[in-house]
Amino acid sequence: MENFIELLLQPFRDFWAGLVGFIPNLLATLIIICGGFFIAWVAKVFLRKAFSALSFDGWCDRAGLTAMIRKANVWSKPSDILVKAVYWFLAVLFVMMGLTALRLQAIDSLTMQFFMYLPRAFSALLILIIGYIITGFVSRAVLIAAVNSGYHYAKILAEAVRMLLIVLILAMAFEQLQVAPGIVVAAFSIIFGGIVIALAIAFGVGGIEAARKIIEQGSEPEEKKGKGRDIEHL
Repeated sequence: MENFIELLLQPFRDFWAGLVGFIPNLLATLIIICGGFFIAWVAKVFLRKAFSALSFDGWCDRAGLTAMIRKANVWSKPSDILVKAVYWFLAVLFVMMGLTALRLQAIDSLTMQFFMYLPRAFSALLILIIGYIITGFVSRAVLIAAVNSGYHYAKILAEAVRMLLIVLILAMAFEQLQVAPGIVVAAFSIIFGGIVIALAIAFGVGGIEAARKIIEQGSEPEEKKGKGRDIEHL
């Protein structure tokens, strides 16, 4: 009888022992997460004051970054966007660090993959930001050059160049993130090739009138000479 009661009580004892051993890990996780959110909040307040003192938003306006952000239908200030990004990055980082304190194999594996993937995410984000800035400058430069050259489809040309660069940058970012690299390369080849063909057709259609004028200008002296000879002959 005693063995039977012992057999019934043993699972409860094991559960209690596991719970007692797990509670310190759970408390450590909660402390790390709460401390992380507090640190993220302090960093957010500090960055807001620093950006306000440095007139960061005014600098973004003069550099044209604010206008680029508005084109993406984002109406927040650049400083607010950066502050929120830093805040949530620190918050997620401390949450992942806190979960490692639970000492659970599945969570440890997940956090390890997260920290290994973090450099790739940073690289992709950097590619997107720098690429977006370069795209805006290049598209604007192409538009100005095409307008100064008298090209009738200057806006279409600038948009085509912008789309080419955006597709290239997105492909580079997805490749860095290792998100279905085979599909990304195939899709990039199809889209990039289609845009190039459309751009070539646009150039051809837009150059018909210019080519006709060049041909007429080149043939006009011959026609005048021919008319002069006919008059002299008569």
